[in-house]
Amino acid sequence: MLEIDGVSKRYKGSDSFALRDFSLDVQPGVLGLLGPNGAGKSTLMRIIATITKPSMGSVTWGGSDITKRPDDIRRVLGYLPQDFGVYPNLNADEFLRYMAAVKGVNRKAALGRIDDLLAFVNLVDARKRPLGSYSGGMKQRIGVAQALLNDPEILVVDEPTVGLDPEGRVRFRHLLAELSGDRVVILSTHIVSDIEAVANDIAIMNSGRLVRRSSPEDLLRLVEERVWEWVIPSSDLQAVRQVHLLSSVVRHSDGVHVRVVSDESPGDGAVLVDHPSLEEAYLYCISSHRGEAV
Repeated sequence: MLEIDGVSKRYKGSDSFALRDFSLDVQPGVLGLLGPNGAGKSTLMRIIATITKPSMGSVTWGGSDITKRPDDIRRVLGYLPQDFGVYPNLNADEFLRYMAAVKGVNRKAALGRIDDLLAFVNLVDARKRPLGSYSGGMKQRIGVAQALLNDPEILVVDEPTVGLDPEGRVRFRHLLAELSGDRVVILSTHIVSDIEAVANDIAIMNSGRLVRRSSPEDLLRLVEERVWEWVIPSSDLQAVRQVHLLSSVVRHSDGVHVRVVSDESPGDGAVLVDHPSLEEAYLYCISSHRGEAV
């Protein structure tokens, strides 16, 4: 189990905290770490990956403090950072052999592992092409392959679908879903649909703090009777945006159909929505904690 206990992070020269008193325990399965840009997700991922150290608090893996004994988690860690770079002149085989050597994977074992991983990420036919010719989605898949070279017990992926087209995002989600089970998978993103597709556990962050941690079902129950559909004239839309939290805006011949996330009815004619979305639950949680200083 991964245990994050009271972790704070303040960078040198800054008066504010990227993380503030953050605590979370993570069991096997897929944890979706959800939050807006700047919430502190990438900072937390870098701490887990032992790239940076917390200013306060501790992170333990199997009872071992990873700040004091980083190799204990590095041996079993797979990491796909947000800004994953490749060597454009290397092909997939060459790149993965190089990464296996860096990770200390036995050469003979690595060759068979590379064959299996290229098949898993559907890149066998492109294995001899230079990585510089790969699409964004293909580069993300080779990133997953390198993260899995040491058959990690904990896999950390940070904003993996940013920049991917819809087909690439769906393919990537399927890959992550297949990787769950006995492995701890932490998916950090601000894209709710990515979390909804693969995560069985969700932690919402904002301004460096943990806002809420629950199952997708519990999050959805949180916004029951808090999402409204309301038909308004086009001329009122801008004023409504200033006052209410809107999750959807659709124009029809009878006016603008908006979905409003609110504890109370936004106005005459508004009706409760039968099935709120996970994105609306996320918006409700974030709006309730927006503006808190860290």
